[in-house]
Parts: sequence; C-alpha cells; structure tokens
Amino acid sequence: MRTSQAGPSPPRQTCEVAKKFGVLREAGYTERAIFLLDRKGIVRYIGIHDIGKQPSNEVLLAGGRPLPKGGVVMNCTKWCHDCRNAREWLQARRLDFVEIDVYGVPGAGKQVREWCEEKLITPTFDIDGTIVKDFDEKRLAEVLGHRAAR
Repeated sequence: MRTSQAGPSPPRQTCEVAKKFGVLREAGYTERAIFLLDRKGIVRYIGIHDIGKQPSNEVLLAGGRPLPKGGVVMNCTKWCHDCRNAREWLQARRLDFVEIDVYGVPGAGKQVREWCEEKLITPTFDIDGTIVKDFDEKRLAEVLGHRAAR
C-alpha cells in the first residue's frame, strides 16, 4: 500500500469506484463522500461534504433532497378524506401544488408534527412559508389570495 502525506492510499478497487463517481482527487486519494444506495443497489445520493457539515440523516434518507418549499405544498396521506377534499378544491381552482405523503417521504411527518404541536394533522399546507393546518377553505382562500379565485 502506498502512503502519502495524507496517509495510506486506498486499495485500487476503491480508487476505480471513486473515479467512476467523481470523488477521486488528483493526488490519488478519495474525498469524504457519502453514497446512499437503495435496496436494489441503485445509487440515490452522492455527496462530498466536510465532516462537520454533512446533511442530516433525514435529508440523506430522502435521497439527498430536502422537503419541497415554495409555492403550495400539501402534506397529506392517500387515505385521508380531508386530504382528498383539499386536493379536489385545489384542482378545481387550477392551482399548481406539490403533494407530499407524510408516511412515504422521509422527514415529512416530523415536519408536520413540528408545525402542529406534535400532532400529525393532514392535510397541512406550506404556502410560501405560511402554514395552514387541516382543510380550512376560508384560511386557504385568504392565504392564496387571488390565486384561489375560481
């Protein structure tokens, strides 16, 4: 094994993999990289971070993507009656929105609980940073303003 000022060189196989994924430095050693593979072996996240600045596990488990922000984001479940009504209400007004399943998207349920005093209330909306809990048509229309006009 070769050594350098940075310490021992990684094995050749590691270097080949690191080179393929763009994390091999010219000096022959690898970056501090995080790889996240799903159960099928598909790479879902690759990131190079300083050791003290790596993303949270929730961000990593979401495939490296933070939860959506901006516009209209509806945190919901597939089986919730109020969620279904809210979806229809938004669609009837031809509003663009992003739907987040609080059980299927890592970190979504935790985020809703932070907004809702530790309760998992669905639907919960994040409309450009304004949080609306439950399907409250009057409050949604107020927050959405002219966008909610039929």
